[in-house]
Amino acid sequence: MGLRSAVLQVAAGALQQRLNADTCDNAGPEQPCPCGQTARYVDRRDKTFTSVLGDLTLKRAYYHCAACKQGFCPRDRALGMDDAAVSPGLLRMLGSVAAEVSFDTSSGLLWDLAGLRIDAKQVERMAERLGAEMAEDERQYTPVSDDAVAPTLYLGIDGSGIPVRPEELAGRAGKQPDGKAKTREGKLVIVWCAESRDEEGLPVRDPGSITYSAAIESAATLDTDEYPSEFTERVQREATRRRLSEAKRVVAIADGAIYNWNVVFELLPSAIQILDRCHAKQHLNDVANAIFGKGTPEADQWANQRKQELDDEQLQELLAALGQHADTCKEAKTCVGYVERNRHRMRYKEFHAMELCTTSNIVESGCKVIFTTRFKHSTMHWSVAGANKILAIRCYKRSGRFEDFFERRSQRKAAA
Repeated sequence: MGLRSAVLQVAAGALQQRLNADTCDNAGPEQPCPCGQTARYVDRRDKTFTSVLGDLTLKRAYYHCAACKQGFCPRDRALGMDDAAVSPGLLRMLGSVAAEVSFDTSSGLLWDLAGLRIDAKQVERMAERLGAEMAEDERQYTPVSDDAVAPTLYLGIDGSGIPVRPEELAGRAGKQPDGKAKTREGKLVIVWCAESRDEEGLPVRDPGSITYSAAIESAATLDTDEYPSEFTERVQREATRRRLSEAKRVVAIADGAIYNWNVVFELLPSAIQILDRCHAKQHLNDVANAIFGKGTPEADQWANQRKQELDDEQLQELLAALGQHADTCKEAKTCVGYVERNRHRMRYKEFHAMELCTTSNIVESGCKVIFTTRFKHSTMHWSVAGANKILAIRCYKRSGRFEDFFERRSQRKAAA
């Protein structure tokens, strides 16, 4: 560790000396100011930046604009450090660790693995700054994939509760016994293809085909709204990137939440709609437990029979069995409405004959990957804005878009 620290200091000193020996950033007595006026050269000023090699104290030409009363250093802009005291390489490191683990743990990892002492609050500030850039990039930049479009593309939608600060929950109804909420729902859209087959001939997700986009945002759109909801627009952007309109078949898989299907109907009216089979079977388990008692042989036997009817697409028999208990069991009554509302999405024998996925295991796994492992620890209470910034980084990393973002960011900085 001591040797590594010494080597990094030598490298930092060499880089600092090289940069400070170059005075080409002094481009004359005047420079155009971003405000549109002219800024005048003042002097060369020192500023200490933190890089992947450690601290660097750089001397930079400083220009000041009398019109807007603002100053700037062209070198900071050229190095991509005009809005932060860290180098782009270190910012990338900060984003990588903060997207995976807590800010405290990130601080420790940066020291253990890179020999950089950066406290947890600075990790949080810089990661959120990067996340804000990525979130804006996601909204503004929707490049179309160059990859060949698979014959069948799947779109999955789901949500998961993220614990947030009490002030972010004021007036919101929830599932707690007192009717209050403890979380805000993060909404996730996933796109993937499954042309591969397992040993039994069932569809299997193709490696590297999955992409994610998520945020805590509204999915509700009223008929009188001029624009779609934020989440609907997010789904539209992801569908555009993945060229869903060019696929021979588009399959939408989700649970029974009405907003899921409203989004699908609005954006992909010709998509094959499939209600997640595992989700439907869980509803049948809940009904069986409510009627016969949780874990009883009678509950297991009744649930297994109903599940078999579901798999065999015997929905009339399933509805008849539920109807026998609808007057005495509210869970059974609710399930009757659930099946009737979604029966056109429960044609599982037909879907299997078409060699389509009928479960949302990939979507459920996506919720764990994107939400659970980073946001749902006992001591965590997020702000909505903070959670969305880290979600933006996490989705870019998991979707293979992290490096592309930094290349675009570098190009933007150079062109500014």
